[in-house]
Amino acid sequence: MTVDTLFPILRTTDLDRLVRFYEEAFDGDVRYRFAPEGRDVYVSLAVGGGTVGVGFEPDAARGDAIALWIYTDSADRAFARAVDAGAAPVSAPEDTAWGERMAQVRDPDGNLLYLAVASA
Repeated sequence: MTVDTLFPILRTTDLDRLVRFYEEAFDGDVRYRFAPEGRDVYVSLAVGGGTVGVGFEPDAARGDAIALWIYTDSADRAFARAVDAGAAPVSAPEDTAWGERMAQVRDPDGNLLYLAVASA
């Protein structure tokens, strides 16, 4: 067996809001929409070199079920942009003991996002 692709799917009660957040905060590019009755129930976005799915789930729990680690060229700019797009700040950008610069925010559904610059 070989794994071909793996990607997270964030479950949300407000699909439009969460898709808009990932578009605005991280230049998410919608690649696929599934709307069996004329309304999206699943959207797939390309974000950098990865993919994130967002699925409508009327009873979705919020926060702490998943965390996403997002490498970027600037943790400071990513932090500011995410907050401007509606994220709640958790920790401002700072240099870590393991050599990366990192910040944390929560997306509009409370999912924890680590915004980091890889160490050289």
